[in-house]
Amino acid sequence: MKRFMAMLNRNKNKDPPPTKLLDLAGQLCQDLQNSPPSLEKLVGTMMGCKHKMYFLTNIHVVRACVFVHIHNGQHDTACRLLEYCKAEEKEELVQLWHEIHYRRVMEKHHTDFLTPLQKFRCRKRNPPPVSLCPEGLKNRNYSDEVRQQLHRFAAEVTTNPNKKQREGLARDVNLQPTQVYNWFANYRRRQKS
Repeated sequence: MKRFMAMLNRNKNKDPPPTKLLDLAGQLCQDLQNSPPSLEKLVGTMMGCKHKMYFLTNIHVVRACVFVHIHNGQHDTACRLLEYCKAEEKEELVQLWHEIHYRRVMEKHHTDFLTPLQKFRCRKRNPPPVSLCPEGLKNRNYSDEVRQQLHRFAAEVTTNPNKKQREGLARDVNLQPTQVYNWFANYRRRQKS
């Protein structure tokens, strides 16, 4: 930490700061993950200097900042930080975005964990901004061709295929047997209602 502070003071007027400084900041953030008071001090120092935007290109620094903001109950600040940071690891940023919203819901409901359904609903209510995933969220629906093949099998053969049929169908449509099993279970539920 002292080495980082000394290097930061020596390079406070350099624009951009040396890569060595940014790498050291990322390494420190990783090392101090289990020491919230020290991490908070480090984050405060980085966010208070003029090189703030350069530090936010490092995913470890971004993660540390988000952790500190969540720890302090500053969920909106953590979200804004993610929207404007310049880190390249977009998938990890989207995960952090979801984690912020999960924590917010957990605090609201005074619980230590969320069920998969609660997480799903939370993600649907709080989609990440375009700056985090410019290509949009991953579409989890099967292609029309796959759905047609599954519908055809349900109509012509059975709506409750056995294990061997599911495995064969999974190979044909390039899915996992569990996915085929779930698709048919959902199909039967939809047919009932």
